[in-house]
Amino acid sequence: MHVHTLDLQFQDTPGLIAAYLVENEGHLALIETGPGSCRPHLLAAIQEHGFDANDIRQVLVTHIHLDHAGGAGWWAQQGAQVFCHPSAARHLVDPARLMDSARRVYGDQMDTLWGDMHPAPEERVTPLMDGESISLSSLKITAWDTPGHARHHHAYVIGDTCFTGDVAGLRLENKPYWSVTAAPPQFDPPAYLASVDRLLAGHFQRLFLTHFGEVPDAHDHLLHYRQRIEEVHQKVRTWMTAGCTQEEIRRRYLETEHDLAKTADVSPTGWLLHEMSNGTAMCADGIRLYVEKNP
Repeated sequence: MHVHTLDLQFQDTPGLIAAYLVENEGHLALIETGPGSCRPHLLAAIQEHGFDANDIRQVLVTHIHLDHAGGAGWWAQQGAQVFCHPSAARHLVDPARLMDSARRVYGDQMDTLWGDMHPAPEERVTPLMDGESISLSSLKITAWDTPGHARHHHAYVIGDTCFTGDVAGLRLENKPYWSVTAAPPQFDPPAYLASVDRLLAGHFQRLFLTHFGEVPDAHDHLLHYRQRIEEVHQKVRTWMTAGCTQEEIRRRYLETEHDLAKTADVSPTGWLLHEMSNGTAMCADGIRLYVEKNP
């Protein structure tokens, strides 16, 4: 098996969103599609690695957030079979509700950031249950239900390798700063911790993060990330108990995360990349919404 990391050059910026081309015995599977806006970069990256997009007949998405699955419908329309979490399938077949929701958030920036999301023909979308596998020649790619970031989230497992989507967080340039992916509205710390514990129990040698790239220190990465999930949850809960407003929580979250990033030798430019990928205001809102529902 060979894993090829495809940099999707999100907003013409390297190192933010990855897709993975898994090659085995002449067969190819694509894990993650990125957003529609990155399709030209994705197709160019496939060619640069010496492959033809027409040879990709199996596409797997970890969850339906646009930075992970915005391009899935296009691949399905080209004849590829798209595999996903059971709760994600209907949104790939009819993405109208998903796109309307995103447009309310991103407004005039929607098309520039995320591009189009084509509806997938229903017969081209196959839900995978937890523990269910597909074959890539002699390889088995197995779906693991891993909620916490989103309820409709799968990680994909091949032997001692795991493609984690967002359930193992965001880590750029392998710096020792773990950014918790806590976008609203489905951030759920107990489920998140259970999912990370499940990954820890898998004893993986390699993790491939959508944001971004291979993590060589898989066990330590997951241990640190687990601590960070607990940390950000408790910080926001404490601030809310103290009566902080939404804007005050956002400000404190940004300041504390930025301080951690600077301690981890994240440069000012690197910090801007983190904000592009996993904005602190968005994450603060996601955690706050959970605490409001679970006082």
